[in-house]
Amino acid sequence: MIAEAIQAVLKPGSRIPLALKFALAFIGLVTSVLVINGLIHVWLAYSEAKRSSVLVQREKAQAAAERIDLFISGIEQQIGWTTRAEWARVPVEQRRYDFIRLLRQSAAITELVHVDGAGKEQLKLSRLEPDVVGGGVDYARDVRFINTIKSKIWFGPVTFRRGSEPYMAIGLAHAGNNAGITLAEVNLKLIWDVVTSIKIGTAGFAYIVDSNGRLIAHPDMSLVLRETDLTKLPHISLAVAKSGPAPGTEDDATSTGLDGTSVLATSAVINRLNWFVFVQLPTVEALAPVYASLAQTGALLALGLALAGIMGSLLARRMVEPIQQLQAGAERLGSGALDQPIRIKTGDEIETLAGSFNRMAERINESYATLEGKV
Repeated sequence: MIAEAIQAVLKPGSRIPLALKFALAFIGLVTSVLVINGLIHVWLAYSEAKRSSVLVQREKAQAAAERIDLFISGIEQQIGWTTRAEWARVPVEQRRYDFIRLLRQSAAITELVHVDGAGKEQLKLSRLEPDVVGGGVDYARDVRFINTIKSKIWFGPVTFRRGSEPYMAIGLAHAGNNAGITLAEVNLKLIWDVVTSIKIGTAGFAYIVDSNGRLIAHPDMSLVLRETDLTKLPHISLAVAKSGPAPGTEDDATSTGLDGTSVLATSAVINRLNWFVFVQLPTVEALAPVYASLAQTGALLALGLALAGIMGSLLARRMVEPIQQLQAGAERLGSGALDQPIRIKTGDEIETLAGSFNRMAERINESYATLEGKV
């Protein structure tokens, strides 16, 4: 194909030198091998870099989800011992003391409220407000009371106090019939610390969204305080739609970040809260080894082409020179110089052909001598 392309550029009737044909054929062969090898190498590097990055991200997301789940489970267990059937029968001062002890043991709990089965507040302790005993505040129509009685354990939505720290209400129903509930306000700062501590490369980070795709933890606090809706991002909408971790494979890990750039995103689900921990890394950074491999392949291809050009020229010259000698000898024989044999020592078919020409010249010379004798 290269020869035909060159032929099309040359003037009509002109011929491509044999040396050039040999050189181009050799360069084309070497180039094909280098290109195919380079493409295979780059593809393998791409697959390995993407797979490794996704696996690391998924492990970090899963570890963060497990850590958050353990934190919530610990809070639930600590509140749980105030929900036993006999606890409602102890004097109010004993219950108040139990609440004080619970606040001391769990720094994450900032407020505890005991509501009886009729929905009336019986006891309230807070780190920020005075204690209230027998306040009688009506919780009967409060969604916290209704949902806790209905599901026995209830996790409220994330809210923010003092403009920064995230909080969540947890409600546990007491054992027994019409026994009431315990409500706790929990500081989720640990969750924030978990998210900000996850580092992936130089530009990777983690964040958490709830079941509706609303951002509840992110290294950029301003995005959380604006209650940013991330369902427009493909990987988040997929996770929210199927209520499970997404993406699931390396192939569907490629997505779009909030800034519109291409990212690799993996997730893990916190089942009891129906939250999703996402870890993402810019595709450019994740595939940096591929780009380095591509540059290396390009450099090797350029070096290979240069060496192929040099070797092709030397090989073509070595192959063509005996043919040119044979051509010159044939022209001498054609002009009548039968006493000048063609001297070629290549040890191949060209030397054999030169020998045939020499024997033909000898026979012609003998024929001429016989003819002259007869005349």
